[in-house]
This record gives sequence, C-alpha cells and structure tokens, in this order.
Amino acid sequence: MDTKNVIAAISLSAAVIILYSLFFQPDPATIKQNLAEQKKIENNTDTPSLDKNENFAKLSRTDALKENDRIQFENKSVVGSISLKGAAIDDLTFKEYNVELNKNEKIILLNPRNVEDGYLIESGFVSTNKNIDIPDASTVWEITGNKRLTNNNPIKLTWSNSQGITFEKHISLDDQFLFTVKEKIINSSDKSYNFYSYGQIIRNEIPEISGFYILHEGFLSVLDDQLIEEDYDDIQDKKFTQIAQEGFVAISDKFWVTSVIPPKGKEFKTTFDYKNKFRANYISTKGIEVKANSTIEEKIQIIVAAKRVNVIDGYAENLDINKFDLAIDWGFMYFITKPLFFVLDYFFKLLGNYGLAIIAVTICIRLAFFPLANFSFKSMGKMKLLAPEMARLKELHKDDKMKLQQAMMALYKKEKVNPMSGCLPILVQIPVFFALYKVLFVTIEMRHMPFYGWIHDLSDRDPTSLFNVFGLLPWDPPSFLLIGAWPIIMGITMFIQQKLNPTPPDPIQAKIFMFFPVFLTVILAPFPAGLVIYWSFNNIFTMIQQYIVQRKMTIKTT
Repeated sequence: MDTKNVIAAISLSAAVIILYSLFFQPDPATIKQNLAEQKKIENNTDTPSLDKNENFAKLSRTDALKENDRIQFENKSVVGSISLKGAAIDDLTFKEYNVELNKNEKIILLNPRNVEDGYLIESGFVSTNKNIDIPDASTVWEITGNKRLTNNNPIKLTWSNSQGITFEKHISLDDQFLFTVKEKIINSSDKSYNFYSYGQIIRNEIPEISGFYILHEGFLSVLDDQLIEEDYDDIQDKKFTQIAQEGFVAISDKFWVTSVIPPKGKEFKTTFDYKNKFRANYISTKGIEVKANSTIEEKIQIIVAAKRVNVIDGYAENLDINKFDLAIDWGFMYFITKPLFFVLDYFFKLLGNYGLAIIAVTICIRLAFFPLANFSFKSMGKMKLLAPEMARLKELHKDDKMKLQQAMMALYKKEKVNPMSGCLPILVQIPVFFALYKVLFVTIEMRHMPFYGWIHDLSDRDPTSLFNVFGLLPWDPPSFLLIGAWPIIMGITMFIQQKLNPTPPDPIQAKIFMFFPVFLTVILAPFPAGLVIYWSFNNIFTMIQQYIVQRKMTIKTT
C-alpha cells in the first residue's frame, strides 16, 4: 500500500463530507423551523403525560423475580416471565446465545424495574380524566385461563376498577421474538370515557456499549420514513419528541433490540427522555372514546430480538414495519454493506465456514476489479522500470526544477504512464473494506464464528500475541501488546507487496514507506480477525497479479 494512495483516500473522504455539508445538510432556516415545530409538539397538552412518581427499592435480580407473582413464558428462542404487578415484560433470556464463547451462561436482556440494570416493556391506556382509576406499574393483574405463555398458548390478564371498567390484556408469543398484545377496555358503566393507548420501554441505566463511532447503540426509531438515532448522553441532555403516522420505537444494543410497534393507521407521539431512567415510548395523539356499555381494543406488537438478518427482515416484511431492517446498523453505505452480508452468507452456506466465505468474497472482489488492477499494475510496473531514467533526469536537471518537471512529463507521455493510476485500486477497495468491517462488527451471524487454528471468533481480534511468542511463554500481555499472528501475516504480505511497487526517489519518503506495514500491523491488530484475514488474502492475490503483470513489462527507454 502506498502512503500517497492513503492520503488521497483520506482527502476524498473529506471532500465527500464537505460536499454533503454544502448540498445536503439542512439550511439554518429549516433547522430553526424544525426546532419550533418540535417545541410546539413538546408543549402539546392534549395528550396525557406518561410521567409517574415511581420509587422502588433496588433488589438483586433473584429477589426481584421472587417479589411478585409471575407468568412464565418460553419458546425455542426465549425464556422468561411477565410480572403480574404492572403486567410488564421484564424478564427475558435468549436461549441460543452465550455471554462468552465456550461458556454456558446465556444472554439476559430484560430485568425487573427494581433491579439496578432494570430493562422492561409496559403498555396500556392513560386518560386526561383524573377521576378514572387506571392500571399502572403498581397494579396487580389477575390471570384468567392458561397460566403459561408459549407460542401455542396465549394468556389473558384482567383488572377491574370500582367504576365499572375492566381492562384486559391478551398476550400471545410466536416461535421467535414477537409478543402481540391486544389491549381491551370493557366499559360496563353508563358513562363515556376517553383513553389513549401507549407503549413504553424503560431502561434504568446506560448498558456497557462498544463505543465505536461506526455503530449506533441507544434510542432508535423510524417515524414516517425518517430514521431517528439518539445516543444515551444526548437524551440525558435533552428529550426528543416527534409526531408520526407510522413507525416503531426501540432501544438498540449491538446485537439485541427491544422495540414497540404502535397500532396501525393511528397517529402517535414518540418521546425519548431521561428522568432518573431512560424511556422510549409512544402515545396515541387522539383519544378513543369508550361509550357506555361498550368495548374498545388496540393491538400493539413488541419485538425483543437477537438481530439476526433473516429474523429482522422477516418481521419487517411479514408485519409490514417500514424500515425495520434498519434495527441492524448497516450504516450510510447500506447499499454495499447489506448486499455484502448476503454474499458472505451465501458462501457460508456453501462452504460451512465464514472465514472461507471471506476468502471467497476476496477472490470475487479481485476478479471484479481485475481489469482496473491490471491497468494500475502496468502503470506502476513502468514507473518502477523508469526509476533509473528518472534518476538520470534528476541529475541532469538538478538545478532547474521546471525543466525536470517538463522532462518527466514528457517521459510519462512517451511511456504512457499515469503516476496516479496506483490510487484507483485502493480507492475502490476502501468502501469494500469499510463495508466488510461493518458486517463483521454489527451482524450477530459473525459472533462466535470460528476460522481454523487459533481463531475461534472472526468478529473478535486475533487472541495471540507476538510478545509471548504466540502462547509459548506463560504470560498474558496487556491488550495493547496483543499483536497476533494474523496481523503479522498481513504486515508481511504488505511489506512484500510494497517491494513490487516503485521505490520513492526521496530517501526520507522511502523510509516512511518501509515503516508503513509495521504501522498498519499495529493499527489493525485490534480489528476483527475476519477483516485482517480478508486484507491478508487480498494482499496475497494482489501480489500474484502484480508479479505476473510486471514480469511481462518492457519499456522503450534504455
């Protein structure tokens, strides 16, 4: 890899950012108008507030689960329970995913509200009428009929107030991650009332997050075709509110998502806020009138899922949830990243190993850009063969830079050499490199997937280290010294490839180029092993092609 090429790539990226800010970023007037509209939404008093004074003593998870009666649920994907107090889904474990590789402890996502890292979903109705008793977080519901929730057996919860109104929840579970909640109000009184349906995700504290700029973890929503991503610290500073006609509300982790999908065809207000806890909720903007001796019903859907691509895409299509596939953070290069995943997944199903799939994708990329690379390598080969002639011209015109430039340009023209052609392959590879990085980093399919030998997780860094002789010495180096075997292999291939390129005429520049493979070895050591394997094989295939092309090179100048 040529340093000039990397500088050119960085410059190109900067140009893209500048052009975006000039032509696509909203103008200040639009931003001001949006802020004014948001202020109007926040001050809307027609919709009742979901604010509640809740004071719960913090308990251990075990004690919290024993504190109230619960309904157990289980299917092939999840196991957990629903608290009869508050009717909250606040206990969920993924049956198919372990916390660590080769350990049996399963991923627990949801926890009761009185646990330090409480994380739960609740739903129901609220009203602007303060004289109506409505079930809340302290309400104890009764279960009618089936006492266990499975994908074949739904459950029914009921609660009645002293005013002749009965609230019911009919909860069903599919065979994966979908809870369907039908909220019903039966008004047996002789009065009419207005109610607003809502769904809410509550999280007590910020979880452990990756902290990488390429991955969003936090509040997530699609509202009327607009993707909304808000970080936890942003919501701590200022709440977010927006009215929409369709969409979903979610909190997203790297591999897991908790989401609520409001009733279809009804306007709702979404709010992300922080008041001693994080909340992502929706509430209908128009009340539903329950007339005397009548019944109303609302249906919401709750998806608490491992972000497998086929699962998320399946729910997006089958439930008609607009852009729900963006629950997986494919990034701004969606048009490359997601197709690249499907290509990788195809080769995985064909070869049975994601490492081999990465190598197969590398070969496909090399074949796709074979003509472009050939053109570049021919130009670079000529540059290398022209080095003696260029040295002669520099000596001949050492006192006249203008003549030297003219002589070199004449030489380039005569030999049909373009010094910048070496940039083309690297510029083309940067988007693919970044897209592959995203795929390895954000897709749960890559999590805990092995290659051969010492690589047991392609989504994690190479666990070996040069500084303990790759495990031969009984010493565990600190993380910054974990420079594994695959990063070193990559550095070696980069060094050899560099030898096939023209040597810079400037001695200082030549020394910098010599150091560059070492620099990239250290920089890429913490990256996912799958990405380093891709880059290593890409270097190997590039060297083979470059060597074959340059062996056939001849020039007219002698």
